[in-house]
Amino acid sequence: MESLVLITIFALTGWAIFIYNRLVRDRNRVNAAWSDIDVQLKRRYDLIPQLVEAVRQYAAYERATLSAVIELRNLAQQSDSVSERAEREKVLGKGMHQLIAVAEQYPQLKANESFLELQTNLTDVEDHIQYARRYYNGTVRNLNTRIDTFPDLIIARLFGYRHNSYFELESGQERQPMEIRL
Repeated sequence: MESLVLITIFALTGWAIFIYNRLVRDRNRVNAAWSDIDVQLKRRYDLIPQLVEAVRQYAAYERATLSAVIELRNLAQQSDSVSERAEREKVLGKGMHQLIAVAEQYPQLKANESFLELQTNLTDVEDHIQYARRYYNGTVRNLNTRIDTFPDLIIARLFGYRHNSYFELESGQERQPMEIRL
């Protein structure tokens, strides 16, 4: 009888350790995925001032749009939480669409070699952000599912695991890719 109790205790302890390790693994994947998004957003933030300056040289009277994009970039960089960052990135994306629309009005700018290179780089960054966002949301989905699924939820609640926020888009317009014509 005593050995049965010991075997049960060891089995439950092993099970708890196994579940805890899977939760830790999933949490670390979420953190790594967020880090990937953060790196791509930093690349985007670094390109924005260059793009604004290129447009500014050709479209001096569009100062309001240019200033707004720089301000949005600065606000997005200062975000602390995923949900706040996602919300600010949505607004920044709209501003970037406006900036590209302004640039489209200037044929000389569209033909400028450095502007074309910036557009290519921005397109590349936007693609990487999209891929990183999808991976991040997948890791968040996996962790959140594990936190909600029995028997994992017992260990998750015991160790204070909480749901992570998705990094998602809200409006249909934001789901459309940014048009950057070369």
